[in-house]
Amino acid sequence: MKSKISRIPKPFDRSEIERQELAEAILRELPRDGSVEVKPGLTLFRVSAPTEPVYGVSDSCFCVIAQGAKHVMIGEDRLRYDPNHYLICTVGLPIISHIDVASPKEPYLGLRLVLDPAVVTSTMVESGFAQRQNDSVKAIAVSKLDSDLLNACLRLLRLLQLPEQYRVLGPLVIREIIYRLLTSEQGHRMRHLATIGGHAHRMVRAVRKLREDFAKPLRIEEVAREIGMSVSGFHAHFKAVTAMSPLQFQKELRLQEARRLMLTKSLDAAEAGFQVGYDDASHFSREYKRHFGDPPVRDIQHLRELTLITEPA
Repeated sequence: MKSKISRIPKPFDRSEIERQELAEAILRELPRDGSVEVKPGLTLFRVSAPTEPVYGVSDSCFCVIAQGAKHVMIGEDRLRYDPNHYLICTVGLPIISHIDVASPKEPYLGLRLVLDPAVVTSTMVESGFAQRQNDSVKAIAVSKLDSDLLNACLRLLRLLQLPEQYRVLGPLVIREIIYRLLTSEQGHRMRHLATIGGHAHRMVRAVRKLREDFAKPLRIEEVAREIGMSVSGFHAHFKAVTAMSPLQFQKELRLQEARRLMLTKSLDAAEAGFQVGYDDASHFSREYKRHFGDPPVRDIQHLRELTLITEPA
């Protein structure tokens, strides 16, 4: 006589069901590939094939993937995240991003929520969090996405179908997401957005100054003096937060802006290089090739060909 094998039911996996619903909510808003800012500060993404590296400057943001996977490079650091992990960035940084898991059947689906420093600060104050200093923490990281954060993201996207309710409840759900980030292992990074003193606040000021003045000659002594630090201290803390030296940071910004000018404004390499602060056209071309892998003319031609290939019929 055969013995009956009792089957133990699998435990209810709320996260997997909610992750599928999150993906469906993004597909509902994006019937085809692209990105859309569905509400101020909330952007959704859909991509049906792995991408080439994309160069850009990040916002202070919280990013979640419902389907697919992606990695981000900042300086020499490489971070990868997927539906089980989220990415948080608390300072605007030059980054290279690359979607490496995506297909027409299962497109990459993600959301990005911009983190408003004022909302982060008020949430901290209302919650009674102490503004502990952690001055040398990097401004970007990947962490495990827990069920509570996932559920809050899903509830935020559900509200997109109810505009009147979103107007009232959306900000409350965003505050909940911020609260949960503050109480997570990334809470110390969130404090970059709210710290009113110390080196973390100085690094935010330094990053802002470099982003505003990237085309001007970088005088480290002046920046350090302006934010009230020694040159050596400024170097050390800036690299700890951004994973780059101030000069590397400036070069990333210059090259990305030059690429944008050539691609969207049809400037030649010499003019684009001059506008972002390069006096020597040959030096600009060497730096550009070292960073993007091709000389300016070839790189821009390749980007335009890719645009034509991916342009909808």
